Amino acid sequence: MSATRALPRVLTVAGSDSGGGAGIQADLKTMLALGTHGMSVITAVTAQNSLGVQGAWELPVEAVRAQYRSVVDDIGVSAVKTGMLASAELVEAVAELIGGTDAPAVVDPVGVSKHGDALLAATALDSVRTKLLPVATVATPNLDEVAQLTGVRVESEDGLRRAAAAVLAYGPAWVLIKGGHLPGEAVDLLTDGSEEHWLRAPRHDNRHTHGTGCTLASAIACGLAKGQSVPEAAAAAKEYVTGAIAEGFALGGGIGPVDHGWRFRR
Repeated sequence: MSATRALPRVLTVAGSDSGGGAGIQADLKTMLALGTHGMSVITAVTAQNSLGVQGAWELPVEAVRAQYRSVVDDIGVSAVKTGMLASAELVEAVAELIGGTDAPAVVDPVGVSKHGDALLAATALDSVRTKLLPVATVATPNLDEVAQLTGVRVESEDGLRRAAAAVLAYGPAWVLIKGGHLPGEAVDLLTDGSEEHWLRAPRHDNRHTHGTGCTLASAIACGLAKGQSVPEAAAAAKEYVTGAIAEGFALGGGIGPVDHGWRFRR
């Protein structure tokens, strides 16, 4: 491929989901669907299916650092996205790597899986607050993660501004507070502390939503890699993930994944 046709390059730093619905697998599918070249730094291997996480094995920090340097130093990146970073040691190493990389970073502060399985050690929370969030171009916590990180609990749309302010206090340039756990339409608040963008979409009656958060964060990273502004990237990502949720399908005996290829199948 000629240099003029080079694809935007997006790097995901996250855990592997053996069931293919979330984590590295969801990220790479999203990146392909949105016309970018996806690359990966695997931070953990999980034994995971539609019923939950049966086991998780963290990779050594030196393995994570080596993967990152290997990709960035040769291929280069247009945007970075982070997902499951299980320990304080990993969080701090990845924060340092991102801080030294001249590319926008989308931080999905993954704390708990869709099934309620803990994916972040309690001891790592302070590292997320003090090291990882300050290097984020956009942080994308859901309401459970907001509560975990800040203590702020949101019961209605009115609380989203308070949640955003609490997360922004840790230093990300932008925060997207995902209100998907609230009743009513699916509303998210994107803000940098001065401008606000309310992203609304109809709520689809579909329980097969595994991988939603990973997919949204990856889609934002794809938009940033293409040169979009944060509000443009977030709006496009919201549209993509809403379609993916609508087309989510049954897989195994539990919660199935969103459909990353829904646009190809329409």
